[in-house]
Amino acid sequence: MAQIKRRKVPFILLAVFVLSAVLVGGYYSQQSANAAVDQPVDYSHKVHIDAGMECLYCHSSATRSPVAGVPSVQKCMGCHETIATDNEDVMVVIDYWNRQEPIPWERVNKEPDFVYFSHQPHMLSGLSCENCHGEVGEMDLAEPVVDMHMGWCLDCHEQQHEDIAPHLWECLVCHQ
Repeated sequence: MAQIKRRKVPFILLAVFVLSAVLVGGYYSQQSANAAVDQPVDYSHKVHIDAGMECLYCHSSATRSPVAGVPSVQKCMGCHETIATDNEDVMVVIDYWNRQEPIPWERVNKEPDFVYFSHQPHMLSGLSCENCHGEVGEMDLAEPVVDMHMGWCLDCHEQQHEDIAPHLWECLVCHQ
């Protein structure tokens, strides 16, 4: 009997350690999930939205592809060849243009590799960018505002029209 009790104690300690590690890891991943991402250019979404631009001007593939895409230096220079050329951040864009290098944007929202996500059906169903990305048009620097975990996605899928909601709960919709 004494041997059985000794074996349970290490198992319980191991279980407590593993649970603690999972909780601490989850806490820190949540903190980093909502942190601003350093970008090579301090691009202000607010300035561009206030100037009348729409999300789909720069993220033009969102309605026809899984990824929303990021603007090329050429797209940026379409305006900034003449607009705000003395602005410090625009000068950084101009430097990339002159070096014929793409701007190495960092992704702000990223799903794990085992999740399949496509912007196209979400955009074509009438959802706006703000549904998932928050009020980006009010942000100087884009940052994730939602912890896009499975439960959050399923909650949204459940709220869709009753004809389509059951299909959206199928595993293969997001885990292809």
